[in-house]
Amino acid sequence: MNNTTKRAYVLYVFILAFMVGLGIMVYSFYVNGGEWTSNLVNKHIYSNGQIANAGAIYDRDGTALAYSEDGVRKYHRSETVRKATLHAVGDQSSFIATGVQSVYSSRLSGYDFINGVYNLKKYNRGNDINLTLDAEICKVAYNAMNGRKGTIGVYNYKTGEIICMVSTPTYDPTNKPKNMDGNEKYEGVYLNRFISGVYTPGSTFKVITAICALQNIPDIESRTFTCTGKYHTDSGDVICNSTHGTVSFEKAFNRSCNSAFAQLALELGREKLMTTAGQLGFNAKDYMGEIPITKSSFDVSGANDVDFGWAGIGQYTTLVNPCHMLTIMGAIANSGVAVKPYFVKDIVSPAGEITVEGETTQSEIITLDTTVANKMRELMRSNVVNYYSDSTFPGLKMCGKTGTAQIDDGESHSWFVGFSIDPETPYAVVCVAENSGSGLSAAGKIVNKVMQAVCK
Repeated sequence: MNNTTKRAYVLYVFILAFMVGLGIMVYSFYVNGGEWTSNLVNKHIYSNGQIANAGAIYDRDGTALAYSEDGVRKYHRSETVRKATLHAVGDQSSFIATGVQSVYSSRLSGYDFINGVYNLKKYNRGNDINLTLDAEICKVAYNAMNGRKGTIGVYNYKTGEIICMVSTPTYDPTNKPKNMDGNEKYEGVYLNRFISGVYTPGSTFKVITAICALQNIPDIESRTFTCTGKYHTDSGDVICNSTHGTVSFEKAFNRSCNSAFAQLALELGREKLMTTAGQLGFNAKDYMGEIPITKSSFDVSGANDVDFGWAGIGQYTTLVNPCHMLTIMGAIANSGVAVKPYFVKDIVSPAGEITVEGETTQSEIITLDTTVANKMRELMRSNVVNYYSDSTFPGLKMCGKTGTAQIDDGESHSWFVGFSIDPETPYAVVCVAENSGSGLSAAGKIVNKVMQAVCK
């Protein structure tokens, strides 16, 4: 009896171990099956290490940006469109980690947990992916960048749909240059700067400092500041780009007065400015669908007074992600409601079934009071009307803020962030032109060309 009982216990242990192992295997298959299926060695999908058999990728108008034909992956007929949409579509070998062909490779293959790649064998193609991007506007944006490194993005701040997302440098996926490695011209070419890049924000960060001032200083709109060309602190001077004299809060924002905003930062204090930055999504992880967005960072906890003054005007160690800044612009334009950007409209099976659908959702990491957002919108409109001039953006009802971000190893990065307040064209825009000088002369001109195409 004892021996029988012992054998039964041993058998139970083996059965339990088997069931646990089976459970782990099924769970691993459920979690990783799509990734395993999309491995480069899978000849159903890849040929010579390059994606060959998969569904098509279309822009918002149904124009094919990438598709498979006779086991060969093909792209849009226009070389410029191919270059402009490379980072959104992705390359053939998945070097661009945030491209659709990499992130959604299992979906393109037609894989699902129950059927595996049966649909690929049945229909000889995988799922199609429709994007919210407009290929022709991306083409305009690519041409407007005119060889500069950087990025430009435009989205509908009511719906979240990204219609333009261009990152440079880029290349033609059908004719990949052989001399890219080690070539400065192609530095960071596999990085989608809009999603994964971070930059010193320069004066665009004054938007965050201004929001903090509106939140915490009751009389801020009636305050005046005296600019002598620099603002003195016990640990050094913050240099202004001009001598502005006595200016109101609005004029200080219009003229991007470093003295006034360094003074504001020190008056507000580190805790309040860091709290506002946190409310606006700094130091927080975020995703666009299944694609991780590199987080913006702001930390002045260890800064001395002069460094904190510089931080208040967008220098010091602050780094901002363009997609994140675009969402902040959307929140200001949309009376405090921050709608998350997305560019995968839907995924459609060969049988015509929509398996994944993009939707309008509110950001979980950005909180902005309606009254403060509306006051910021007025200030950013004032920038254009009273300083940049509406003639800079003819026919557009633009609000904006420029930035000239000083960096250690080259000419300043040029920024422009803003949005249209025309209810017929609810679009926000962000542009970074690397090593291109002042914000208005470089990024501002790029934005005008793109927004003219968007809002026509």
